[in-house]
Parts: sequence; structure tokens; C-alpha cells
Amino acid sequence: MNRGRRCALGLTLAAALLLPGCAGAKDIQNLAYATALGMDFVNGQYVAYVQILNFTNVARTENVQLGKEVPIWVGTGTGDTVSGAIADVGVTSQLRLYWGHLKAVVLSENVLRKGVIETYNALNRYREIRYNILMYGTKAKLMDILVQKSMFNLSPLDTIMFTAAQLNAPRSFILPVTGNRAIANLNEPAHTAMLPSLDIARGSWSEDKRNKSMFTISGAYFFDDHKMNEWMSVSDLVGFRWAERKLERTPVRLPESGAPVAVLMLIKPRLTIRPIPSDGDVRFDLSVKVQGYVSEMIKDASIAELERQASIVIRDEIKETYAKALGLKCDPFNLREAVYRKEPRLYRTLSARNPFFIRLDSIRRIDVRVHLTSTGKYKGFTDE
Repeated sequence: MNRGRRCALGLTLAAALLLPGCAGAKDIQNLAYATALGMDFVNGQYVAYVQILNFTNVARTENVQLGKEVPIWVGTGTGDTVSGAIADVGVTSQLRLYWGHLKAVVLSENVLRKGVIETYNALNRYREIRYNILMYGTKAKLMDILVQKSMFNLSPLDTIMFTAAQLNAPRSFILPVTGNRAIANLNEPAHTAMLPSLDIARGSWSEDKRNKSMFTISGAYFFDDHKMNEWMSVSDLVGFRWAERKLERTPVRLPESGAPVAVLMLIKPRLTIRPIPSDGDVRFDLSVKVQGYVSEMIKDASIAELERQASIVIRDEIKETYAKALGLKCDPFNLREAVYRKEPRLYRTLSARNPFFIRLDSIRRIDVRVHLTSTGKYKGFTDE
């Protein structure tokens, strides 16, 4: 080895010895892992609620006993800014807070009215917090939300707040929204941003004879200019499910009222919106295509009859939701965005005249096509 190489090797070894390495790193057992964050705004101050879990209690190992109480720690802090309130939690924390496992953020209505952007920007600037955290609004008390457990006394990590699971229920069609998608929707011109509302259902479940509360998605918040505009309940938004492309499946009772005939499970609806310019105004043609199968047959009916009844139910649900949303100046079907995308010049003209330019008669036609592909393990009924 020549002299130059020896000198280079010596300098490299000397530099390596001077590196600090991981001497300043904390042991994983000496960290407090934040898993959920609640934000409120009271009397001109932000209030932060930080949920801390002990992973030795919630890890899925053979030593964990189902039904054993899993303690949940919640720290609170206040400040005149979002980051100040969160930092105030760390003042009394006996361990360093680690934010890399944060999975959900729940915002009170006070924060939603003030604006989501400010809260999300404060969180997103911190390097440990990821872009795909789930975001919710709520009418409930944040402390009640953050101490809520799952079935069998499992940790909150096994609740719908964290798992974002799609359930096969008529009221489970409002899908979770990640933080990056929520901000993208808020910043998108003409797009109506939506945030699910998380609530607590009491009286539906019990452990022996003791009532047990559970999470539920109660509706959704809609935004205008980054601030909350209105809230709509799940029952008001029942027609919105036919606009949700990521919806895996949803049940439909036939007919909508009166004696039931059948229950269908419909899969992955596809809604197409076509704006029709008309004398300086715009009308809309909506088209829904959906497949499905028979989940329950109560009375004899042909496949063609079931498809016809399902089409009527879907059409009526869309009209009902549209009418209720219009009264609140909400646009859950994003009709204005369809004009913005396909007729930008017309959009500029209409929005200059009236930013919320859709009316009750703006929908000209709703075409619904339902195709049943299976009748389950029982034989179906042929077309009559």
C-alpha cells in the first residue's frame, strides 16, 4: 500500500472515531408513543389531547389476555398556537414523546370552524409525523373519544378510528380520509372537501349486562374556503354512497318503504357526471352503474324486477341527498367540479355570478343500471 492510500485510510478511521454515533438516541422503552391527537379551541386557546399507549399491553402476543383492561394515558396542553399546545403536553410528560406512530387526528367543531389548514400544517412540519394519518371531526368530547376502547377491551388500535375498516352495513359508506388527501381536496378549486365525523354510540353493545360504548361514523363535515360549512348526518347522505368509487359494497333494501321483498349487496358503484351547457346555464346528467348479488330473498321476484326496483331506490336516494345538501349549500356530488373540469369557461362565468350556482332543477336526468351477477348458494328466479 503506497503512502497516499495509507494517509487516506488513516483520515477515514480518524473521522469515524470522531462521529457521535447513536450515543444520543433514546432506548425504545424510554419513549412515550403518541398514537392519536385531539385538538380543540376554547377561549382563544388551542387545547391538545395526546393519547399514549403502552405497546407491551397492546402487542399481539400469546401473553396478552383478551378481556384484560388496557390502560390509556391522555396528556393535555394549552397554547395560543397548535404547536404551542402540543409542546405544553411534553412539559409534564415524564418520557420523551415520539410521534412516528401517530395514526389519527380528531378535530373539534371549534377547530373545524377556525380552519383545518393551520392545524395540519403545524403537524406536517414535524419530521416524525407521516402524511397518511387519518383525520376526523367530532361533536363529542375529545377525552371521551381518546379513551374509547374496542370489543373485548382491546386497545383503540383495534377500533374503526385506526383501522378505517369498511363494514358491511348500510351506514358504513362514509370512508376515512387521510391528512394529505384532505388538504389536497381543500386546496382543489371547485371541489367540495369532506371530513368524516366520529362519534360514540351508546346502548348498542353490552358486556354481560354492562353497556359498552363503541365508535361510529355519524356523518360528514363539508368545507368552504378551508373552513367548515355544514354537517350532514349519515341518513342525509345515504345517496352519496353511489358517488363513492372506493366503496367495496353496500346493502340495499327493496323496496325502500313498505313490506320488504329482498336485500341486495351492491359492489363498487360508478357515478358519471356530464354537465350540459344550456343558454348560459348548466344542467347535469348523472349515470350510475353498479353490480351486485342477492343477499336475502323474502318474496319471490325475478332478477329483472329486482334490478328495476334497485334502480328506483338508488335514483330516489340520490335525489333525496341532493335536495338536503342543496338546502345547506353543500355539493357532495361535486357537480361544480365537473363543470370546472369539462367546461372551465362556463364555470368562470357561473361562479362569478354566483359561487354556488347549482339549483334544485340542475339535475336533468339520473340513469341507473343495476346488474345482478349472483343469487348466492340458492338458485335465482328467471326473468318473467
